[in-house]
Amino acid sequence: MQLTPDIEKLIDLAIMEDYSMGDATTDALIPKETIGSATVVADEGGTIAGLNLAVRVFQKMDSSLETIILIPDGSEVTKNDRVLEINGYLSSILTAERTALNFLRKLSGVATETAKYVDEISHTSSRIVDTRKTTPGYRALEKYAVRMGGGHNHRQNLSDGILIKDNHVKTLKLEGLNLTGVIQKAKSNASHTIKVEVEVETVEQAVEAASAGADIILLDNMSTEEMRKAVESCPDRAVTEASGGINLETVKSVAETGVNLISVGAITHSAPTLDLSLDID
Repeated sequence: MQLTPDIEKLIDLAIMEDYSMGDATTDALIPKETIGSATVVADEGGTIAGLNLAVRVFQKMDSSLETIILIPDGSEVTKNDRVLEINGYLSSILTAERTALNFLRKLSGVATETAKYVDEISHTSSRIVDTRKTTPGYRALEKYAVRMGGGHNHRQNLSDGILIKDNHVKTLKLEGLNLTGVIQKAKSNASHTIKVEVEVETVEQAVEAASAGADIILLDNMSTEEMRKAVESCPDRAVTEASGGINLETVKSVAETGVNLISVGAITHSAPTLDLSLDID
Protein backbone atom coordinates (compact mmCIF):
# COMPACT_ATOMS: atom_id res chain seq x y z
CA MET A 1 0.00 0.00 0.00
CA GLN A 2 1.29 3.43 -0.94
CA LEU A 3 1.66 5.69 2.08
CA THR A 4 0.37 9.00 0.78
CA PRO A 5 1.03 12.33 2.55
CA ASP A 6 -2.46 12.12 4.09
CA ILE A 7 -1.75 8.66 5.48
CA GLU A 8 1.62 9.82 6.81
CA LYS A 9 -0.20 12.64 8.62
CA LEU A 10 -2.68 10.15 10.08
CA ILE A 11 0.20 8.01 11.36
CA ASP A 12 1.84 11.08 12.90
CA LEU A 13 -1.42 12.05 14.60
CA ALA A 14 -1.85 8.55 15.99
CA ILE A 15 1.68 8.53 17.38
CA MET A 16 1.33 11.95 18.99
CA GLU A 17 -2.05 11.00 20.42
CA ASP A 18 -0.26 8.34 22.47
CA TYR A 19 3.22 9.79 22.88
CA SER A 20 2.97 13.59 22.91
CA MET A 21 3.99 13.72 26.60
CA GLY A 22 6.32 10.71 26.56
CA ASP A 23 5.95 7.14 27.84
CA ALA A 24 5.97 7.26 31.64
CA THR A 25 6.06 3.48 32.10
CA THR A 26 8.82 2.68 29.64
CA ASP A 27 10.89 5.72 30.65
CA ALA A 28 10.74 4.62 34.29
CA LEU A 29 11.50 0.95 33.75
CA ILE A 30 13.37 0.14 30.52
CA PRO A 31 17.00 1.23 30.02
CA LYS A 32 17.44 3.09 26.73
CA GLU A 33 20.32 0.85 25.68
CA THR A 34 18.47 -2.47 26.09
CA ILE A 35 18.30 -4.27 22.75
CA GLY A 36 16.10 -7.21 21.85
CA SER A 37 13.40 -8.45 19.51
CA ALA A 38 9.63 -8.70 19.48
CA THR A 39 7.05 -10.45 17.33
CA VAL A 40 3.49 -9.56 16.37
CA VAL A 41 1.41 -12.72 16.73
CA ALA A 42 -2.10 -13.60 15.58
CA ASP A 43 -4.29 -14.52 18.54
CA GLU A 44 -7.08 -15.72 16.25
CA GLY A 45 -7.57 -16.66 12.62
CA GLY A 46 -8.26 -14.04 9.98
CA THR A 47 -6.88 -12.02 7.07
CA ILE A 48 -3.93 -9.68 7.55
CA ALA A 49 -3.91 -6.09 6.29
CA GLY A 50 -1.97 -2.98 7.28
CA LEU A 51 1.51 -4.37 7.92
CA ASN A 52 3.25 -1.49 6.17
CA LEU A 53 1.39 0.92 8.46
CA ALA A 54 2.61 -0.95 11.52
CA VAL A 55 6.15 -0.96 10.12
CA ARG A 56 5.94 2.79 9.48
CA VAL A 57 4.88 3.43 13.07
CA PHE A 58 7.94 1.59 14.37
CA GLN A 59 10.18 3.42 11.90
CA LYS A 60 8.81 6.82 12.86
CA MET A 61 9.29 6.03 16.54
CA ASP A 62 12.88 4.90 15.98
CA SER A 63 14.51 4.79 12.54
CA SER A 64 17.12 2.31 13.81
CA LEU A 65 14.53 -0.43 14.36
CA GLU A 66 14.66 -3.36 11.94
CA THR A 67 11.33 -4.83 10.83
CA ILE A 68 10.72 -8.08 8.96
CA ILE A 69 7.29 -8.86 7.51
CA LEU A 70 6.77 -12.59 7.93
CA ILE A 71 3.32 -12.91 6.33
CA PRO A 72 2.24 -10.42 3.61
CA ASP A 73 -1.00 -8.45 3.54
CA GLY A 74 -3.92 -10.39 2.13
CA SER A 75 -2.74 -13.66 3.68
CA GLU A 76 -4.85 -15.89 5.87
CA VAL A 77 -3.45 -16.48 9.35
CA THR A 78 -4.30 -18.93 12.10
CA LYS A 79 -3.86 -18.60 15.84
CA ASN A 80 -0.22 -18.26 16.93
CA ASP A 81 1.07 -17.38 13.46
CA ARG A 82 4.01 -14.93 13.59
CA VAL A 83 3.22 -11.92 11.44
CA LEU A 84 5.91 -9.28 11.99
CA GLU A 85 9.33 -9.24 13.65
CA ILE A 86 10.90 -6.10 15.13
CA ASN A 87 14.51 -5.85 16.28
CA GLY A 88 16.28 -3.05 18.13
CA TYR A 89 15.85 -0.90 21.22
CA LEU A 90 13.10 -2.44 23.33
CA SER A 91 12.08 0.93 24.76
CA SER A 92 11.19 2.14 21.25
CA ILE A 93 9.35 -1.08 20.43
CA LEU A 94 7.28 -0.91 23.61
CA THR A 95 6.39 2.75 23.10
CA ALA A 96 5.22 2.16 19.51
CA GLU A 97 3.44 -1.12 20.29
CA ARG A 98 -0.12 0.07 20.83
CA THR A 99 -0.24 2.52 17.92
CA ALA A 100 1.17 -0.06 15.51
CA LEU A 101 -1.27 -2.70 16.72
CA ASN A 102 -4.23 -0.32 16.51
CA PHE A 103 -3.68 0.17 12.78
CA LEU A 104 -2.96 -3.50 12.16
CA ARG A 105 -5.90 -4.82 14.19
CA LYS A 106 -8.38 -2.42 12.61
CA LEU A 107 -7.42 -3.04 8.98
CA SER A 108 -7.04 -6.78 9.51
CA GLY A 109 -10.54 -6.77 10.99
CA VAL A 110 -11.94 -5.14 7.85
CA ALA A 111 -10.06 -7.59 5.63
CA THR A 112 -11.27 -10.54 7.70
CA GLU A 113 -14.91 -9.44 7.63
CA THR A 114 -14.72 -8.82 3.88
CA ALA A 115 -13.25 -12.28 3.29
CA LYS A 116 -16.22 -13.86 5.09
CA TYR A 117 -18.64 -12.21 2.65
CA VAL A 118 -16.48 -13.07 -0.35
CA ASP A 119 -16.36 -16.72 0.73
CA GLU A 120 -20.14 -16.85 1.09
CA ILE A 121 -20.70 -15.93 -2.58
CA SER A 122 -17.66 -17.63 -4.14
CA HIS A 123 -19.93 -19.98 -6.10
CA THR A 124 -21.46 -17.02 -7.98
CA SER A 125 -20.13 -14.28 -10.28
CA SER A 126 -21.23 -11.48 -7.93
CA ARG A 127 -18.68 -9.17 -6.33
CA ILE A 128 -18.61 -7.71 -2.83
CA VAL A 129 -18.03 -3.95 -2.86
CA ASP A 130 -17.65 -1.45 -0.06
CA THR A 131 -19.38 1.89 0.53
CA ARG A 132 -18.44 5.38 1.74
CA LYS A 133 -19.55 4.38 5.26
CA THR A 134 -15.99 4.51 6.52
CA THR A 135 -14.20 5.88 9.58
CA PRO A 136 -13.43 9.57 8.97
CA GLY A 137 -9.81 9.90 7.86
CA TYR A 138 -9.45 6.14 7.36
CA ARG A 139 -11.23 5.72 4.02
CA ALA A 140 -8.16 4.93 1.89
CA LEU A 141 -6.92 2.51 4.56
CA GLU A 142 -10.23 0.70 5.01
CA LYS A 143 -10.79 0.43 1.27
CA TYR A 144 -7.31 -1.04 0.93
CA ALA A 145 -8.22 -3.57 3.62
CA VAL A 146 -11.38 -4.47 1.68
CA ARG A 147 -9.21 -5.32 -1.33
CA MET A 148 -6.93 -7.43 0.86
CA GLY A 149 -10.00 -9.39 1.92
CA GLY A 150 -10.93 -10.11 -1.69
CA GLY A 151 -13.55 -7.38 -2.04
CA HIS A 152 -13.72 -4.47 -4.46
CA ASN A 153 -14.02 -0.73 -4.04
CA HIS A 154 -17.05 1.40 -4.82
CA ARG A 155 -16.57 5.18 -5.07
CA GLN A 156 -13.58 6.59 -3.22
CA ASN A 157 -15.31 9.96 -2.93
CA LEU A 158 -18.14 12.03 -4.37
CA SER A 159 -16.21 12.88 -7.54
CA ASP A 160 -15.78 9.26 -8.64
CA GLY A 161 -19.17 8.91 -10.25
CA ILE A 162 -22.78 10.03 -10.21
CA LEU A 163 -25.01 8.18 -7.78
CA ILE A 164 -28.58 9.43 -7.93
CA LYS A 165 -30.36 8.63 -4.66
CA ASP A 166 -33.93 9.15 -3.55
CA ASN A 167 -33.24 12.58 -2.07
CA HIS A 168 -31.80 13.81 -5.40
CA VAL A 169 -34.97 12.64 -7.15
CA LYS A 170 -37.21 14.22 -4.52
CA THR A 171 -35.33 17.53 -4.82
CA LEU A 172 -35.60 17.59 -8.61
CA LYS A 173 -39.33 16.89 -8.46
CA LEU A 174 -39.53 20.57 -7.52
CA GLU A 175 -38.34 21.26 -11.09
CA GLY A 176 -40.99 18.92 -12.45
CA LEU A 177 -38.57 16.13 -13.33
CA ASN A 178 -39.44 12.46 -13.08
CA LEU A 179 -36.83 9.69 -12.71
CA THR A 180 -36.13 9.59 -16.45
CA GLY A 181 -35.70 13.36 -16.54
CA VAL A 182 -33.27 13.27 -13.61
CA ILE A 183 -31.13 10.62 -15.31
CA GLN A 184 -31.13 12.50 -18.60
CA LYS A 185 -30.11 15.70 -16.82
CA ALA A 186 -27.23 13.92 -15.11
CA LYS A 187 -25.99 12.38 -18.35
CA SER A 188 -26.19 15.66 -20.23
CA ASN A 189 -24.28 17.60 -17.56
CA ALA A 190 -21.60 15.02 -16.78
CA SER A 191 -18.43 14.13 -18.62
CA HIS A 192 -18.72 11.17 -20.98
CA THR A 193 -16.18 9.38 -18.77
CA ILE A 194 -18.47 9.49 -15.72
CA LYS A 195 -20.86 6.62 -15.10
CA VAL A 196 -24.37 7.27 -13.84
CA GLU A 197 -25.76 5.02 -11.11
CA VAL A 198 -29.37 5.25 -9.94
CA GLU A 199 -30.91 4.00 -6.71
CA VAL A 200 -34.31 2.35 -7.22
CA GLU A 201 -36.77 0.66 -4.90
CA THR A 202 -39.06 -1.20 -7.31
CA VAL A 203 -38.73 -3.34 -10.41
CA GLU A 204 -40.62 -0.69 -12.38
CA GLN A 205 -38.13 1.98 -11.37
CA ALA A 206 -35.27 -0.32 -12.34
CA VAL A 207 -36.69 -0.78 -15.83
CA GLU A 208 -37.27 2.97 -16.18
CA ALA A 209 -33.74 3.78 -15.04
CA ALA A 210 -32.22 1.29 -17.47
CA SER A 211 -34.37 2.59 -20.33
CA ALA A 212 -33.25 6.15 -19.53
CA GLY A 213 -29.60 5.11 -19.96
CA ALA A 214 -28.38 4.55 -16.42
CA ASP A 215 -25.12 2.60 -16.38
CA ILE A 216 -25.64 1.00 -12.97
CA ILE A 217 -28.94 0.16 -11.27
CA LEU A 218 -28.77 0.13 -7.46
CA LEU A 219 -31.48 -2.17 -6.10
CA ASP A 220 -32.13 -0.74 -2.66
CA ASN A 221 -33.75 -2.80 0.10
CA MET A 222 -35.52 -5.14 -2.30
CA SER A 223 -36.55 -8.69 -1.54
CA THR A 224 -34.57 -11.37 -3.33
CA GLU A 225 -37.60 -12.09 -5.51
CA GLU A 226 -37.78 -8.43 -6.55
CA MET A 227 -34.03 -8.38 -7.19
CA ARG A 228 -34.28 -11.41 -9.45
CA LYS A 229 -37.09 -9.82 -11.46
CA ALA A 230 -35.15 -6.57 -11.74
CA VAL A 231 -32.03 -8.35 -12.97
CA GLU A 232 -34.05 -10.26 -15.55
CA SER A 233 -35.81 -7.06 -16.67
CA CYS A 234 -32.70 -4.91 -17.11
CA PRO A 235 -30.64 -5.07 -20.31
CA ASP A 236 -27.27 -6.81 -20.11
CA ARG A 237 -25.41 -3.53 -20.61
CA ALA A 238 -26.69 -2.24 -17.25
CA VAL A 239 -24.76 -3.32 -14.16
CA THR A 240 -26.97 -4.30 -11.23
CA GLU A 241 -26.03 -3.69 -7.62
CA ALA A 242 -27.82 -4.89 -4.50
CA SER A 243 -27.72 -2.81 -1.33
CA GLY A 244 -29.46 -2.28 1.98
CA GLY A 245 -29.30 -4.38 5.12
CA ILE A 246 -27.31 -7.22 3.58
CA ASN A 247 -25.50 -9.43 6.10
CA LEU A 248 -23.68 -12.76 6.23
CA GLU A 249 -26.96 -14.64 6.59
CA THR A 250 -28.54 -13.09 3.50
CA VAL A 251 -25.64 -12.35 1.14
CA LYS A 252 -25.64 -15.82 -0.46
CA SER A 253 -29.29 -15.62 -1.51
CA VAL A 254 -28.75 -12.07 -2.77
CA ALA A 255 -25.82 -13.18 -4.94
CA GLU A 256 -27.90 -16.03 -6.35
CA THR A 257 -30.37 -13.51 -7.82
CA GLY A 258 -27.74 -12.73 -10.46
CA VAL A 259 -26.80 -9.20 -9.38
CA ASN A 260 -23.34 -8.08 -10.47
CA LEU A 261 -22.41 -6.21 -7.30
CA ILE A 262 -23.37 -6.41 -3.63
CA SER A 263 -22.49 -3.36 -1.57
CA VAL A 264 -22.04 -3.97 2.15
CA GLY A 265 -21.43 -1.09 4.54
CA ALA A 266 -20.85 -3.46 7.45
CA ILE A 267 -17.47 -4.60 6.16
CA THR A 268 -16.07 -1.18 7.07
CA HIS A 269 -18.37 0.40 9.64
CA SER A 270 -19.03 -2.69 11.76
CA ALA A 271 -16.07 -5.01 11.29
CA PRO A 272 -14.62 -6.23 14.61
CA THR A 273 -10.87 -5.86 15.00
CA LEU A 274 -8.64 -8.89 14.55
CA ASP A 275 -6.94 -9.98 17.77
CA LEU A 276 -3.19 -9.49 17.40
CA SER A 277 -0.57 -8.96 20.09
CA LEU A 278 3.12 -8.12 20.42
CA ASP A 279 5.37 -10.45 22.40
CA ILE A 280 8.92 -9.67 23.51
CA ASP A 281 11.04 -12.67 22.49
